[in-house]
Amino acid sequence: MNTLAAADISQLLQLVPVQRAGVALLLAAVGLPVIGVVIVGLDIMPVRFAMMHVALLGIAVGLLTGLDPMLCALVACALAGAGVAPLARTPDGLSGAMGLLMSLAIAAALLVLAVSGVNAAGAFALLWGSILSVGTADLWVIGALAVVVPGLFWWRRRDLALLLYDRELALSSGVRVERLTLLLLVLVAVAVAGAIKLTGALLVDALTLLPALAARRLGTSLKSITAWAVGIGVAVNLTGFLLALRFDWPPGPVLVLTAGVVVLAVHLIPERSIPSWRAPASASLPSSH
Repeated sequence: MNTLAAADISQLLQLVPVQRAGVALLLAAVGLPVIGVVIVGLDIMPVRFAMMHVALLGIAVGLLTGLDPMLCALVACALAGAGVAPLARTPDGLSGAMGLLMSLAIAAALLVLAVSGVNAAGAFALLWGSILSVGTADLWVIGALAVVVPGLFWWRRRDLALLLYDRELALSSGVRVERLTLLLLVLVAVAVAGAIKLTGALLVDALTLLPALAARRLGTSLKSITAWAVGIGVAVNLTGFLLALRFDWPPGPVLVLTAGVVVLAVHLIPERSIPSWRAPASASLPSSH
């Protein structure tokens, strides 16, 4: 494997595709780790896998119709996120819905690919990610997430803290739980679809879940956990991207391994005397007004 000198990295950074990839990763580090905080807080891990399958269905439909495959993936994921929201009243209900959604989406995607004669290899290739092929439209999507997601957390921080702490408590406190859950599921779904271009569907956890897993060990409130998640996301994305350029490695796996090292390192820190990251978040609610 050829390695690149510092001068070569500097030259690479002058290339427009590399610059776009770097900007995309920085923007992703602002919005996507916050989505990870939602995934961890609501305990909706299966959503990620379900949306990967739905994205494949959207890509297949895009290839069949001649529309932008990634745009179709975004729309399909957003509709799927909204569709399963009524089933999110309990974690068990949502888990079951995600299992059904995964099965139906992958079956429908394979059927579309088989009946239409579309090259299945081309569809699956989009799921592996191609960070250097990030275009202007992709930057707009990731940039919108970088604004909307933190903005929502700041605007509805008290309601979100209540919901992530305890759904029943949120309901009794007057939070419109169903509407907020719908919004969060749509954002999670769109975020997963938007990150596919950067790391591929199978490695999307590097941008969403792993920074949040490290942050919940370091933070003592919802606000600090969110800040830690964004900070770790920025550090991981920049470090992983520069390492990938330095050693001419694929960025997706490097980002995952870098984030994984951070998570493992954080969990070597002696555990604090707090029972859960959710409890401090709820305790800080009075200061969230």
